[in-house]
Amino acid sequence: MLSMPEYLEQIDATRDERMKWWREARFGIFVHFGLYAQIGRNEWVQTCENIPVSEYEHLAQTFSPKEGCCREWAAMAKKAGAKYMVLTTRHHEGFSLWDSKANPFNSVNYGPHRDIVKEFVEACRENDLKIGFYSSLMDWHHPDGGKCAYDAEARARFTKYIRDLNEELLTQYGKIDILWYDVPEPFQHAEGWDSLARNQYLRSLQPHIIINDRSRIPEDFGTPEEHLTPSERDWEACMTFNGISWGYIDSEQAAPYSYTPQRILGMLQTCCERGGNLLLNFGPMPDGSVPKEVIEPLTKVGEWLKVNGEAVYGKLTKTYGNTNQGNAVSRPTTKGNTVYMWNKIWTPYKGTMSLGGFQTCPKAVTLIDGTPIDFELRGSRIILKNVPEENPDPILHVPLIKIEFDETPKYRFASYFPQLHQGRPSDTEIL
Repeated sequence: MLSMPEYLEQIDATRDERMKWWREARFGIFVHFGLYAQIGRNEWVQTCENIPVSEYEHLAQTFSPKEGCCREWAAMAKKAGAKYMVLTTRHHEGFSLWDSKANPFNSVNYGPHRDIVKEFVEACRENDLKIGFYSSLMDWHHPDGGKCAYDAEARARFTKYIRDLNEELLTQYGKIDILWYDVPEPFQHAEGWDSLARNQYLRSLQPHIIINDRSRIPEDFGTPEEHLTPSERDWEACMTFNGISWGYIDSEQAAPYSYTPQRILGMLQTCCERGGNLLLNFGPMPDGSVPKEVIEPLTKVGEWLKVNGEAVYGKLTKTYGNTNQGNAVSRPTTKGNTVYMWNKIWTPYKGTMSLGGFQTCPKAVTLIDGTPIDFELRGSRIILKNVPEENPDPILHVPLIKIEFDETPKYRFASYFPQLHQGRPSDTEIL
């Protein structure tokens, strides 16, 4: 077994190759599905309400996802423009959604008597989606789940159980693209979890897999949860659809809290600009159906991405948000020598718009459909002329302006004191 420094050096050496598809995908769908969907009060309902295991496990008998539900999820993800999907194969409640020998508390022995993970994998492959497995480290159902924190024998049994579960997931379904750990409690260090040995072993089973940072080892990417916080390394913001629950809650009551298509695009733009991915979650209904409040927003986002996807997919330039090019109602994403300005609000003034912060003159400015826009570089502003008065994006009213340069554009940071730039004729006109 490699030491921790040796292991980190090894995965560093292969990361660019393994992460290439992920860095170009930018958008994934998270699916939280388990027994908790039947109660509809958050996926943490068992522990939040102090429900005894003996009472909670009866839900396994009534768990009955319909045939074809995984195809419905995958079709929705594909329609939304997502490139990968991650499923909670076993949440903290301890119920495995596959035919597990390590964990008899599973969907083949109970409820639907079907391997939901197998159905999920097949649906992803049918829809050309990369496959991610969420795997909780915490387990409320296993008798050693809490005892392992202070009992050495319980720890040995429980860490073997975790290893065996993940071995099953990575040997029974062909190539898997992402291992997404969650909640490494009760141990506070990788040593307690035996994560170094386990992850090395799991990587030997799936050499191209990418692993997140929640097994107390940094691994391949960070996972800010319910916030868009960029970092120097690869990162993925995982977001609920409503700010209340990862699992299913009543659609009618959830709708007022749920994301609009425009807010989803806002999150996606931030991730793309600052070098991250967006993993947007929905919790299927008890029968496995996609919740109705999710369908229209994701469908509209997918329609928008069909037209504007070049500003999202592929090798984008990470800026960390340090540049201030644009204006107060627009933000950019960048791909090589091309800047795409996402306009949340479209308000030309006398047929013109102004984008600040640029020191390099473009060679061409167009709408995303190729419609040319006249322009000039004036000081550190690109003045856009003959701009359409009507919002040119009929889908979500978030039009993109495509700005092409001969070389990597140079930027100028905006000043808090505009008067410092006054006195030059080219900067005196207010647009």
